[in-house]
Amino acid sequence: MAADLTAFGDWLAVPSVVVLWIAVLLRAPGALRSPQQRGLWLAVATAAAAMTLNLPDVVAYATSRDAGYAHAIGLVRNLIGVLSAGAVLYFVAAATRGRRLQLASWSGTVLWLGTLILLDSLAPAHGTHTIPPVGDPVPSLAYWLVLISAHLVANTTCVYVCARYSRRTESRGLALGLRLFGLGTALAGVFWFVYLLKALFGSTWAMPALPLMMNLHGLLRAAAIVVPTLFTLRRTTADIATAWRLWPLWRDLVQAVPHVVLSKRRAGRVAELVWPPLPRNLLVYRKVIETRDAILILGEYVAPGLAELARSHVAGSGVPEQRRSAAALACLLKEARRAKLAGLPGQQSGEASALELPAAIQTSAEGGDLDEEARFLVHVAQAYASPATTSFTPQPA
Repeated sequence: MAADLTAFGDWLAVPSVVVLWIAVLLRAPGALRSPQQRGLWLAVATAAAAMTLNLPDVVAYATSRDAGYAHAIGLVRNLIGVLSAGAVLYFVAAATRGRRLQLASWSGTVLWLGTLILLDSLAPAHGTHTIPPVGDPVPSLAYWLVLISAHLVANTTCVYVCARYSRRTESRGLALGLRLFGLGTALAGVFWFVYLLKALFGSTWAMPALPLMMNLHGLLRAAAIVVPTLFTLRRTTADIATAWRLWPLWRDLVQAVPHVVLSKRRAGRVAELVWPPLPRNLLVYRKVIETRDAILILGEYVAPGLAELARSHVAGSGVPEQRRSAAALACLLKEARRAKLAGLPGQQSGEASALELPAAIQTSAEGGDLDEEARFLVHVAQAYASPATTSFTPQPA
């Protein structure tokens, strides 16, 4: 059982490192521009480097060569690991906005690195760094205690901060990222605690599970830094879907009132989404604003009494009650657009509009929820092309 657990952990090493590097490269552009994300990204990047040097094939290759080469690989791996621990502390300091803690994290990291290099140089000639089942740790017990203390301090602090802030934040993406990073860090903390027991007391009962713990920690940290990208991708996909559904309604309305369009229109719906005339993250925002503005202007072309006819028509057409408001507005917009394109006069200044705006549009116009208005306008767009709207033929006034 123990051998199978170790074998599975070793098998997971390469996939874990590959996923880590993919996540690091994927998040590099955004993370390096953001001070809040820089420490988290650096912690994962250095952990990926340390885990790369700890791959079974890399270790086997290093030990197959001379002792000096194996020693260099082991020392660099441990130093990068301590740098990763320091980056974790920096991430904690950035999350808590503590200037002193940020300074302390880098000061402590420099102290840990200097101490490890000093202890390594003072030790007798040695090869790879290890704690053998029998005999003294290599290069020394003091070296390993300093190394383990760096990881335990950083990991314990990080788990506490991630657990605390994940409960307090209102952002689901941030909460999920903190929980994943905290869980991965907790596994790394258990990994180093087991090494502490082995260094002090020779306890080896949990050693077979260590490769699995370390590689799961890598996968969880990779997932943690990719969470913002996944949430952005989900938001972009939702925006594209909303813009796609709004486009037919928006196109018909701005044909009647083209001056509400801020930027030059594309020839078709696909071109609008593939090559938007403005930043993609503003596409739905502009579509909603321009559609709303067109509705307000076309409201001047709604004849008196037409709203009651539209509501009666929708109620008699079998439209579900929760969609009747959107369907009635779609009927009114069809007639108002026809009147505007036909050159019929709108209402005179000072006259009350016959169009009553639904609550979703009124709330958004007053600085409310734009997402709610977008959802309502999607319902209007769906109703606009429906048979219930097409069959609406009001009697002439």
